[in-house]
Amino acid sequence: MERQCTYCKEQIEGRVGKKFCSSYCRSAFYYQKNKEKEYSLFRKIDKQLKKNRKVLKGYNKAGLVTIRKEKLLKEGFNPKYFTHYWKNNKGQVYLFCYEYGFLNITEKQKEKYILIQWQSYMNKS
Repeated sequence: MERQCTYCKEQIEGRVGKKFCSSYCRSAFYYQKNKEKEYSLFRKIDKQLKKNRKVLKGYNKAGLVTIRKEKLLKEGFNPKYFTHYWKNNKGQVYLFCYEYGFLNITEKQKEKYILIQWQSYMNKS
């Protein structure tokens, strides 16, 4: 019975359970298989959004707080990942991770975030 390599389809010689003709084909096959996992980027983004939400929730117990930016960054917060935004009457744009939002400000030459929670009046554009 003739067996074929799983990767290159060449004939395999050797033991009965062998799936690849060479270590190159075995390595190339698993590299290609892992490369094709589409959800890996999705999982990375989803993990960071959840991390951001957890950090914002942890520091925003009162619904409105100002905190140093560096403090959030040390906790693993990444402001590049957010789910949506809201623009207030002053034209300031708050970025949100689910129901927790943040606004980047500079106060006394220090970068800070104003943290807020989503409110029902924010639905009206």
